[in-house]
Amino acid sequence: MEKEEKLRIEVEGDNHMMTSVDTPMLADAFEKSDDEKIEIIQEHFAGIMKTLGLDLSDDSLKGTPYRYAKMYVKELFSGLDPKNKPSLSVFDNKYQYDKMLIEKNITFSSVCEHHFLPIVGKAHIGYISSGKVIGISKINRIVEYYGKRPQVQERMTLQVYNELQDALKTDSIIVVVDAEHLCVSSRGVKDKTSSTVTMEYGGKFNDVSFREEFLRLLKD
Repeated sequence: MEKEEKLRIEVEGDNHMMTSVDTPMLADAFEKSDDEKIEIIQEHFAGIMKTLGLDLSDDSLKGTPYRYAKMYVKELFSGLDPKNKPSLSVFDNKYQYDKMLIEKNITFSSVCEHHFLPIVGKAHIGYISSGKVIGISKINRIVEYYGKRPQVQERMTLQVYNELQDALKTDSIIVVVDAEHLCVSSRGVKDKTSSTVTMEYGGKFNDVSFREEFLRLLKD
Protein backbone atom coordinates (compact mmCIF):
# COMPACT_ATOMS: atom_id res chain seq x y z
CA MET A 1 0.00 0.00 0.00
CA GLU A 2 1.32 3.45 -0.94
CA LYS A 3 2.34 5.67 1.98
CA GLU A 4 -0.15 8.43 1.00
CA GLU A 5 -3.04 5.98 0.75
CA LYS A 6 -2.18 4.43 4.12
CA LEU A 7 -2.08 7.89 5.70
CA ARG A 8 -5.47 8.78 4.17
CA ILE A 9 -7.04 5.62 5.61
CA GLU A 10 -5.56 6.31 9.05
CA VAL A 11 -6.90 9.87 9.02
CA GLU A 12 -10.36 8.76 7.91
CA GLY A 13 -10.27 6.04 10.56
CA ASP A 14 -10.01 8.73 13.23
CA ASN A 15 -13.02 10.61 11.83
CA HIS A 16 -15.86 10.03 14.30
CA MET A 17 -18.39 12.45 12.83
CA MET A 18 -22.05 11.49 12.49
CA THR A 19 -23.00 12.27 8.89
CA SER A 20 -26.77 11.73 9.04
CA VAL A 21 -29.68 10.97 11.36
CA ASP A 22 -30.34 7.96 9.13
CA THR A 23 -28.14 4.90 9.51
CA PRO A 24 -25.82 4.80 6.45
CA MET A 25 -27.09 1.95 4.28
CA LEU A 26 -26.32 0.69 0.78
CA ALA A 27 -29.13 0.71 -1.78
CA ASP A 28 -28.94 -3.10 -2.11
CA ALA A 29 -28.74 -3.75 1.65
CA PHE A 30 -31.68 -6.18 1.67
CA GLU A 31 -31.21 -8.03 -1.61
CA LYS A 32 -29.42 -10.89 0.14
CA SER A 33 -31.33 -13.17 2.49
CA ASP A 34 -30.29 -13.55 6.12
CA ASP A 35 -28.87 -17.00 5.35
CA GLU A 36 -26.77 -15.59 2.50
CA LYS A 37 -25.43 -12.85 4.73
CA ILE A 38 -24.57 -15.36 7.46
CA GLU A 39 -22.67 -17.52 4.98
CA ILE A 40 -20.64 -14.57 3.64
CA ILE A 41 -19.84 -13.13 7.08
CA GLN A 42 -18.89 -16.60 8.31
CA GLU A 43 -16.30 -16.93 5.55
CA HIS A 44 -14.86 -13.48 6.18
CA PHE A 45 -14.63 -13.93 9.94
CA ALA A 46 -12.95 -17.31 9.52
CA GLY A 47 -10.33 -15.44 7.48
CA ILE A 48 -9.85 -12.91 10.27
CA MET A 49 -9.40 -15.67 12.83
CA LYS A 50 -6.86 -17.45 10.63
CA THR A 51 -5.00 -14.16 10.09
CA LEU A 52 -4.75 -13.83 13.87
CA GLY A 53 -3.17 -17.28 13.92
CA LEU A 54 -6.07 -19.20 15.45
CA ASP A 55 -6.52 -22.89 14.66
CA LEU A 56 -10.08 -23.35 13.40
CA SER A 57 -9.77 -27.13 13.55
CA ASP A 58 -9.88 -26.89 17.35
CA ASP A 59 -13.21 -28.09 18.75
CA SER A 60 -13.70 -24.84 20.67
CA LEU A 61 -13.09 -22.58 17.66
CA LYS A 62 -14.40 -24.38 14.60
CA GLY A 63 -18.00 -23.28 15.14
CA THR A 64 -17.10 -19.69 16.03
CA PRO A 65 -17.30 -18.14 12.53
CA TYR A 66 -20.88 -19.40 12.13
CA ARG A 67 -21.90 -18.35 15.65
CA TYR A 68 -20.37 -14.92 15.06
CA ALA A 69 -22.15 -14.44 11.72
CA LYS A 70 -25.51 -15.60 13.05
CA MET A 71 -25.17 -13.29 16.06
CA TYR A 72 -24.48 -10.31 13.80
CA VAL A 73 -27.40 -10.89 11.44
CA LYS A 74 -30.04 -12.27 13.81
CA GLU A 75 -29.22 -10.45 17.05
CA LEU A 76 -26.74 -7.58 17.32
CA PHE A 77 -27.70 -5.92 14.04
CA SER A 78 -31.29 -7.09 13.62
CA GLY A 79 -32.39 -3.44 13.81
CA LEU A 80 -30.90 -2.78 10.38
CA ASP A 81 -33.73 -4.68 8.72
CA PRO A 82 -37.04 -2.77 8.47
CA LYS A 83 -38.95 -6.04 8.71
CA ASN A 84 -37.93 -6.16 12.39
CA LYS A 85 -39.29 -2.71 13.16
CA PRO A 86 -41.89 -2.99 15.94
CA SER A 87 -45.49 -2.27 15.12
CA LEU A 88 -46.58 0.61 17.34
CA SER A 89 -49.89 0.49 19.21
CA VAL A 90 -51.16 4.08 19.44
CA PHE A 91 -54.56 4.96 20.93
CA ASP A 92 -56.75 8.00 21.43
CA ASN A 93 -56.19 9.59 24.82
CA LYS A 94 -59.79 9.00 25.89
CA TYR A 95 -59.00 9.40 29.59
CA GLN A 96 -57.55 12.84 28.81
CA TYR A 97 -54.35 12.33 30.79
CA ASP A 98 -52.46 15.55 30.05
CA LYS A 99 -49.46 15.30 32.37
CA MET A 100 -46.01 13.87 31.75
CA LEU A 101 -45.64 10.13 31.16
CA ILE A 102 -42.16 8.75 31.80
CA GLU A 103 -40.66 5.37 30.96
CA LYS A 104 -37.25 5.32 32.65
CA ASN A 105 -34.34 2.91 33.04
CA ILE A 106 -34.90 1.20 29.69
CA THR A 107 -31.83 -1.02 29.41
CA PHE A 108 -30.32 -1.47 25.97
CA SER A 109 -27.17 -2.66 24.26
CA SER A 110 -25.82 -1.44 20.97
CA VAL A 111 -22.54 -1.43 19.04
CA CYS A 112 -20.30 1.55 18.35
CA GLU A 113 -19.99 1.92 14.59
CA HIS A 114 -16.42 3.24 14.89
CA HIS A 115 -14.86 0.22 16.62
CA PHE A 116 -17.70 -2.35 16.66
CA LEU A 117 -17.50 -2.60 20.44
CA PRO A 118 -20.52 -2.66 22.76
CA ILE A 119 -22.45 0.34 24.00
CA VAL A 120 -24.44 -0.52 27.15
CA GLY A 121 -26.76 1.83 28.94
CA LYS A 122 -30.20 3.11 29.79
CA ALA A 123 -32.70 5.31 28.01
CA HIS A 124 -35.23 7.54 29.78
CA ILE A 125 -38.20 8.80 27.79
CA GLY A 126 -41.05 11.16 28.58
CA TYR A 127 -43.90 12.62 26.57
CA ILE A 128 -47.00 14.75 27.01
CA SER A 129 -49.97 13.61 24.95
CA SER A 130 -51.50 15.87 22.34
CA GLY A 131 -54.34 13.40 21.81
CA LYS A 132 -52.53 10.08 21.33
CA VAL A 133 -50.94 7.61 23.75
CA ILE A 134 -48.67 4.67 23.02
CA GLY A 135 -48.49 1.21 24.57
CA ILE A 136 -45.76 1.48 27.20
CA SER A 137 -43.88 -1.64 26.07
CA LYS A 138 -43.66 -0.16 22.57
CA ILE A 139 -41.39 2.59 23.92
CA ASN A 140 -38.96 -0.11 25.08
CA ARG A 141 -39.20 -1.85 21.72
CA ILE A 142 -38.36 1.35 19.83
CA VAL A 143 -35.21 1.75 21.92
CA GLU A 144 -34.27 -1.89 21.35
CA TYR A 145 -34.88 -1.63 17.58
CA TYR A 146 -32.65 1.38 17.06
CA GLY A 147 -30.05 -0.03 19.42
CA LYS A 148 -29.69 -3.21 17.38
CA ARG A 149 -27.47 -1.71 14.70
CA PRO A 150 -24.04 -0.11 14.47
CA GLN A 151 -24.66 3.21 16.18
CA VAL A 152 -23.52 6.64 17.21
CA GLN A 153 -25.25 7.55 20.47
CA GLU A 154 -26.31 10.96 19.17
CA ARG A 155 -27.96 9.32 16.16
CA MET A 156 -29.76 6.72 18.24
CA THR A 157 -31.15 9.45 20.51
CA LEU A 158 -32.50 11.36 17.52
CA GLN A 159 -33.90 8.23 15.87
CA VAL A 160 -35.87 7.28 18.98
CA TYR A 161 -37.15 10.85 19.34
CA ASN A 162 -38.19 11.06 15.68
CA GLU A 163 -39.96 7.69 15.81
CA LEU A 164 -42.01 8.70 18.84
CA GLN A 165 -42.71 12.12 17.35
CA ASP A 166 -44.11 10.48 14.23
CA ALA A 167 -46.19 7.94 16.18
CA LEU A 168 -47.60 10.33 18.79
CA LYS A 169 -48.02 13.36 16.49
CA THR A 170 -46.42 15.66 19.04
CA ASP A 171 -43.09 17.39 19.63
CA SER A 172 -43.53 17.24 23.41
CA ILE A 173 -41.11 14.35 23.85
CA ILE A 174 -37.83 14.06 25.69
CA VAL A 175 -35.23 11.32 25.22
CA VAL A 176 -32.17 10.93 27.46
CA VAL A 177 -29.61 8.20 26.82
CA ASP A 178 -26.86 7.43 29.34
CA ALA A 179 -24.40 4.75 28.23
CA GLU A 180 -20.96 3.25 28.70
CA HIS A 181 -18.89 2.80 25.53
CA LEU A 182 -16.45 -0.08 25.62
CA CYS A 183 -14.39 1.67 22.95
CA VAL A 184 -13.60 4.12 25.77
CA SER A 185 -13.42 1.72 28.74
CA SER A 186 -11.63 -1.26 27.16
CA ARG A 187 -9.26 0.40 24.65
CA GLY A 188 -7.66 3.76 23.98
CA VAL A 189 -7.93 5.88 27.11
CA LYS A 190 -9.36 2.89 29.08
CA ASP A 191 -11.55 5.04 31.31
CA LYS A 192 -13.65 2.64 33.37
CA THR A 193 -15.84 5.20 35.14
CA SER A 194 -17.15 7.64 32.53
CA SER A 195 -20.45 7.48 30.69
CA THR A 196 -21.89 9.44 27.79
CA VAL A 197 -25.20 11.31 28.06
CA THR A 198 -27.22 12.57 25.08
CA MET A 199 -30.57 14.35 25.05
CA GLU A 200 -33.19 15.43 22.52
CA TYR A 201 -36.46 17.21 23.31
CA GLY A 202 -39.08 19.49 21.84
CA GLY A 203 -42.51 21.01 22.36
CA LYS A 204 -43.34 21.64 26.02
CA PHE A 205 -39.94 20.29 27.04
CA ASN A 206 -38.36 23.41 25.57
CA ASP A 207 -39.63 24.98 28.79
CA VAL A 208 -36.88 24.48 31.36
CA SER A 209 -39.44 23.79 34.12
CA PHE A 210 -40.70 20.70 32.26
CA ARG A 211 -37.16 19.45 31.67
CA GLU A 212 -36.27 19.97 35.33
CA GLU A 213 -39.37 18.07 36.44
CA PHE A 214 -38.48 15.21 34.10
CA LEU A 215 -34.89 15.03 35.33
CA ARG A 216 -36.03 15.23 38.96
CA LEU A 217 -38.41 12.31 38.47
CA LEU A 218 -35.58 10.24 37.01
CA LYS A 219 -33.82 10.46 40.38
CA ASP A 220 -36.85 9.36 42.45
